[in-house]
Formats: sequence, structure tokens, C-alpha cells
Amino acid sequence: MDVDDLVLFERSLAHATGSHTGPALDAALDDLGWDEALPDDRRAAVSTLFELQGAACATSSALDRVMIHALGVSAEARAAVLPRLGRWGPPGAADRGGAVHGLATAGFSDHDVAVVVAPAGEKAVAATVATADLTLRPVHGIDPWLGLVEVTGAPKHTEIGPADWQAVAMVAQLALGHELVGASRTMLELARKHALERVQFGQPISSFQAVRHRLADALVAIETAAAALDAAWLDGSAQSAAMGKALAGRGARIAARHCQQVLAGIGFTTEHDLHRFVRRILVLDELFGSARSLTRDLGECLLVSRRLPPLLPL
Repeated sequence: MDVDDLVLFERSLAHATGSHTGPALDAALDDLGWDEALPDDRRAAVSTLFELQGAACATSSALDRVMIHALGVSAEARAAVLPRLGRWGPPGAADRGGAVHGLATAGFSDHDVAVVVAPAGEKAVAATVATADLTLRPVHGIDPWLGLVEVTGAPKHTEIGPADWQAVAMVAQLALGHELVGASRTMLELARKHALERVQFGQPISSFQAVRHRLADALVAIETAAAALDAAWLDGSAQSAAMGKALAGRGARIAARHCQQVLAGIGFTTEHDLHRFVRRILVLDELFGSARSLTRDLGECLLVSRRLPPLLPL
């Protein structure tokens, strides 16, 4: 996209994510032709939507669409099975899709068929399954508004071809990383506004050095994650995508901790919006690998290969 198209695209998505969530947001994305933007400029389509979605604490089935597009398979399905929390491997069993144990987004049951990927030796295979043959259990947990669903079962499946799961995991991690950055930016903005409005000892708390340091530390963590994600798009490797997702999860937790301290007592209440974003980033961090698990895996890979990765593009 050129600059003018990108500005218009971002403005339209900002209105959609700020006004809608769930099925209504999916419908708005259809009206905007977001799916058509994926093959045209995947980086712009994914990074723009997911950061805005995170900033608004909205939900959609966009992650399913991103995964199916990355698979590059000819299937009419618009729903996909995600790995379980903390994992980033294929959610299907090793018997080529026979058993399924994973997660799904809120609108999963609205579709007749879904795509599931299972390992097949050293590679992976994609298959379609009927959603009616799967057992779905709503995951209420810490963020019930996200609407995740646990998916289990051993349904009949129809293979649709080999799958590049690494490519799927890469783009999913980048998408979730941008959503974490978007949520982190909103948390920081909530804390910044509170610091300007809250008066103690006759002056706004934004003038206190301790408050400024916390806000600055949160900003540094967020911008570090954003820079790593941008570099990962340019680098195009699985390692850099995992690094970007890990830094986004770590940065979101740092931002949540500092913003909570700045907001103090009001930040603990359900009347304030902060708790919605803290709940969201805790779950998003676990999807397709948490900051802790991805960092550990990257470290183990370095120990095995005994080679440092190439420098990311600046």
C-alpha cells in the first residue's frame, strides 16, 4: 500500500475496532475487504488490525483468517484450531488429524467446517473437520470477554494438503505481538491521563519523578517490542518472529505492572478499564508461546546450534 492508502486503511480499521467487537467486527472487516488486503500487503493488514484490536480490547476471528491464509491451502473454511495455551505446535495429533486438542476463537461454532493442522513425520498436514463433530467448551478463565473455546475430539477429517506450520506460527506470533503492543499502549495512555489529573500535595502526580520513571520504563518496553516486531517482518525468520512475540509479551507485563502502580487503588477496581487490558494481555501472552517459554526455547536452540542468529535489520 502507498502512504495515502495506508492512512485511509488505518482510519477505517480504527473506526471498525473502536465501534464493534465479536461478530459485528467480523462483519465490519468483511465490508472493508480486509481479507483481500492480506495477499496484497500482509504486513500492513496484520499489524494495523491487530494493534488497533488490542488497543480497543476488541475480539474477532481475524487470527483464524491469518492462519488459513498463511497455510496457503485451497479451503473454504474460515475457522482454524489454535494450539493450547503456552504451546505453538500443531493442535492435531500425530495420526494426521485424527485427534484434536486445542483452542478456538469465539466464532468457531458459527462455521460448519474448520481447518486443523497435525504433524506428519517431520512435516505437517492440513485437514478440514466438521465443527459439529468436535466437543467445544467455553474457556471463562481470567478473560471471559475474549471468548476462547477449548476444542477436543477425534472427528472424521478430509486432508487438503501439506502445511507449512512454521509459516503459520510465525504470522500468528507476529499478529498476537502487535495485539499485545496495542493493548500495552492503551494501558500506558490510561496511566498517563490519570497522572495528569490526579493531584497530591497540591500538584499533579505526573510531576513526581517516581511516576515519570514508571511511565518511561513502560514506554521503553512497548517501543522495544514494536521495534522487534517491525524487524521480524523484515527478517522473515521463525526465530525473529518468536523474539518479537516474546518481547511483546514481556513488554506488556512490564507496562501492566508500572501502569497499575501509577493508577494505584483505582487501577484495582472493575470500574476502571485497566483490568480488562491486564486480563487480555495475560491470555494473549500465552497464545502461541509465552514470553517465558519462547525465551527458554530460543536459548536452548542457541545452546544446541552454538551459533548466534544474524543481526536483525535496522
